[in-house]
Amino acid sequence: MGEFSGGNLSSDGGLMLVAEADRALGLTSALAQCLPDHPDPTKVVHGLDEMLRQRVYQIACGYEDCNDADDLRYDPVLKTSIGRLPETDPDLASQPTLSWFENRVTRTQLRRMAQVLMELFVRQYASAQPNMIVLDFDPTDDPTHGQQQFACFHGSYEEHCYLPLLVTAQVDDGPQELLVALLRAGNSHASRAAVAVLKRLVRRLREAWPEVRIVFRGDNGFAVPEIYDWCEANHVSYAINLAKNSRLLALAEPYLERARAEYEETGEKVRRVYVVSYAAKDWSRERRVLIKAEVSAEGENPRFTVVSLPGDEAQDQYDFYAMRGDVENRIKEIKTDLQVDRTSCHRFVANQFRVLLHAAAFILRNHLRRCLRGTRLENAQACTLQRHLLKLGVRVRETVRRVWRYFASNCPVQDLWAPLLIRLRAAPT
Repeated sequence: MGEFSGGNLSSDGGLMLVAEADRALGLTSALAQCLPDHPDPTKVVHGLDEMLRQRVYQIACGYEDCNDADDLRYDPVLKTSIGRLPETDPDLASQPTLSWFENRVTRTQLRRMAQVLMELFVRQYASAQPNMIVLDFDPTDDPTHGQQQFACFHGSYEEHCYLPLLVTAQVDDGPQELLVALLRAGNSHASRAAVAVLKRLVRRLREAWPEVRIVFRGDNGFAVPEIYDWCEANHVSYAINLAKNSRLLALAEPYLERARAEYEETGEKVRRVYVVSYAAKDWSRERRVLIKAEVSAEGENPRFTVVSLPGDEAQDQYDFYAMRGDVENRIKEIKTDLQVDRTSCHRFVANQFRVLLHAAAFILRNHLRRCLRGTRLENAQACTLQRHLLKLGVRVRETVRRVWRYFASNCPVQDLWAPLLIRLRAAPT
């Protein structure tokens, strides 16, 4: 038998950790300041800052659909995390109210919100003296299924979609931090707006750290002369993958032949990296290109990377480029775990706002991961953090003086709870 008399319960008890991360970073407060005040404050039931937090916190807990608000508006943990009492205060905003909220944002406000992500990054590392900042640019497909503005067919992905641009930054050997989440039309080239974004980021980073070395890293979608020329003119190093073509394959053939001979002799995988000078027809000059000559039981796998990195060790330079594979894990988290592609509004501007909301949720999750250094969850992906830290059953009770939360006595992460709260409530690191 079962009875629905257990009290005021929630399945998202760990949401208070997300709220603590938000208070430490000041993220949603800064984003809310980019939005206009309500014309008549006396008629406000749901403040813009509250609705912003409601959407970001829902996404962080795995409720990416705005329709989920119709059920979650009563959730006691979500209410207390946003600043309302779980029983005596009014319920949170419903789906129609949140949809109105999403569709009233303007392009100017979106530009201000995008700048907040940049300023948050600078503030987090203000006390550091970084030697190098690596900027990883990545496009990703965002399938569309309705009448969204600027949704177009993209030949590479063979679907109607948007093509967001995601930019992460890594300070020395630190974690990857999300800096940019820019929605673009579905028929965009991968490099569209990349130089404009790069200009803005480099200018701000050099204002904060004039001597820092900045490196641009990207896949073959960014292998265009406009990016090479801008980077070289502005003292930004780069490592960019090149698509295969007949000329590059001809240059690689002598090195592949050596690798084949070595593989036939040893029977073990051979991987060698060489440097050549190369200039495509539309390049202004020759540039250094790394050729990876790889032969294994799976066959031959030549790869090409154009670089302007200092040093002469080709293997080290190629390994540096190959490290962007870890950055692709962050994209997977944003897409698969946080559903950044839930861009189902008709208006393009509203969909860009949604992308920024998902970006904010990822940044809060990333801060949780940063505060878990030295624990068994320090390298956990976003979905693992959600499953282990956020999806905790809890009973909430409101008294005159305080709100009580009762977790399970055998909660498997209770040993992490106290030290994590201490780190979250300390100054951001």
